[in-house]
Amino acid sequence: MVSGDGGIMKPINNQKSIYSALIANILIAITKFIAGFFTNSSSMISEGIHSTVDTSNQLLILYGIKQSKKKADRHHPFGYGKELYFWSFIVSILIFSLGGALSIYQGVTHIIHPLHMGNPLWNYVVLLLSLIFEGSSLIIAAKEFNKTRGEMSWWNAIVNSKDPTSFLVVFEDGAAVLGLLIVMLLMGLSHILNIPELDGLASVLVGLLLVGASFILARESRSLLMGEGIAIETQKKISQLVLKDNAALAVKNMLSTYQSPNEVILMLVVDFEDNLDTEEITAAIDRITASIKSTFPLVRFVFIQPS
Repeated sequence: MVSGDGGIMKPINNQKSIYSALIANILIAITKFIAGFFTNSSSMISEGIHSTVDTSNQLLILYGIKQSKKKADRHHPFGYGKELYFWSFIVSILIFSLGGALSIYQGVTHIIHPLHMGNPLWNYVVLLLSLIFEGSSLIIAAKEFNKTRGEMSWWNAIVNSKDPTSFLVVFEDGAAVLGLLIVMLLMGLSHILNIPELDGLASVLVGLLLVGASFILARESRSLLMGEGIAIETQKKISQLVLKDNAALAVKNMLSTYQSPNEVILMLVVDFEDNLDTEEITAAIDRITASIKSTFPLVRFVFIQPS
């Protein structure tokens, strides 16, 4: 991750990838449903459901971003940053329930009661166009995510990210591209071998893919919503920074939480020199606070308690 402020990750504005995915999914969903309706393709209907859910997800994430930027008020003195984490968690639930569960149900239904597919030409055309659009959106999302992950592996970057928008679109688009490849393969085999059940199997596999993606997203979003703190490495750097002040003897305790991808709340219990009076301790606290905020720009709130 980009960590020019000494270890706390700087989130990148990911709205570019969200808007590109939104536009692509609206167009794709419409064409998939039309093709699925005229060809009796279960997997194509499932793909239409997938794209519709993705469209809703991007709208919810954009709403979450807007809500998270609301100014602090009397009822929310630290602001509304966690709104983004809440809506990211809701998105993961929607992927599971509306995307995964409905696709599996649709697929099982068509395996039990298979329908012979009509002329699949339009399905192939739609799938090919969808693959181009989804692939383009995935490339944009991956490039935006690469700006935040730096030298870290993709998985470590996802686990350590404090901004769900940075990896959510990558997950959605990646699942969409993989789902399209599954549908293209099994739909083709269904048509060539005249086995309509394979079309339903494709729908089930797409559903299972979405369920798997939703579990990962839910786990990461839940962790952020519950209140993740800064990394151990960053804690050590902050302790070293505090001890550079001549008045500080030791950092007895340190608590932190990400209020949003752009805001960290930090609470310190510091042991100061015994011979300092109240005025000198207050001056030391002001110096330490200014130093921390200067070195770590994302730390917006610092509370220091003398031990």
